[in-house]
Amino acid sequence: MSANNTASDLDREFFARELDAFLPDRIFDAHTHLWKEEWVSWSVGESPDVGRPEYDTLISAIHGNRPTEALFIPFATEDNRPKIPAANQWVSDSLSAHPDSRGLFFITPEDDPEHVREQVRKLGLHGLKCYHSMSSLNPTWEASIPDFLPESFLEIANQESWVITLHMVKTRAVADPDNLHWIRHYCKTYPNMKLILAHSARGFQPGHNLEGLANLKGLDNLYFDTSANCESIAHQAIMRIIGPEKLMYGSDLPVSHMRGRSLGVADTFLWLYEQTPVWNEKHRSIQPLLIGLEHLQSVKWACWSERLTDTQVEDIFWNNAARLFKVGDN
Repeated sequence: MSANNTASDLDREFFARELDAFLPDRIFDAHTHLWKEEWVSWSVGESPDVGRPEYDTLISAIHGNRPTEALFIPFATEDNRPKIPAANQWVSDSLSAHPDSRGLFFITPEDDPEHVREQVRKLGLHGLKCYHSMSSLNPTWEASIPDFLPESFLEIANQESWVITLHMVKTRAVADPDNLHWIRHYCKTYPNMKLILAHSARGFQPGHNLEGLANLKGLDNLYFDTSANCESIAHQAIMRIIGPEKLMYGSDLPVSHMRGRSLGVADTFLWLYEQTPVWNEKHRSIQPLLIGLEHLQSVKWACWSERLTDTQVEDIFWNNAARLFKVGDN
């Protein structure tokens, strides 16, 4: 990750001009990560470890000084499997002084569901996070959902009324028939479980959302977070086809503090990062923004395009998550 991940004068000017008046007075960040230096190969900000205090400092670069609560997700990769219990504990520790925030428990396909139930209860967490890199399939980017989220975990989540955050994969994301089958099967079979499709249904190519989302209408326990997706039509498709009441904002820290953006191309997508050699194009040199700012602008444009009311914008940035996670009076 780039070392240039703190807010610059350009970032601050962009925030003041494009985002400050748009963002509601409070924010629930429904997809963000915490980590310790020993688990990762990069750093964000001045502290090598990012717990709740460091999160609050870092997120102000893209939220301003707004009160922010969050759904915290452990940071885990295939390379640091032995550290997953510590990562789950780190998230649990972050919640102790913040009763309006929530946390997820990272699972691997090999975990015993009953042990997971016991640990989630013990740690005071609120659901599960899975990831395709834990699948035994090669390449994991083409994994079917049960390859990294076995159905046995859905049974436990249904009994406990947990949420599950799912980053689906496969080339065509939510337009893929296999992904659609398993999302529908899981949601219809386990109605007390709440499934969150991360990254606006991984619609980094928004055409996939336009094609596939109609097949997911009518699932009361299906939700979406916007995390790090910079394509406004991906969010707009969810608002129009499913409904804005099912969409929640998410920053996806640490991705939010990299520079660049996601970009839909052909029938897929790519990521432009600060190191990608595209910023000296033709007549000028472009300074890439923090991804979190590009992402927020895409959400703003989607809200404008769908003519959302101020109350509906507040729903996306707070109320939808507050209702789902039973925060405050919800």
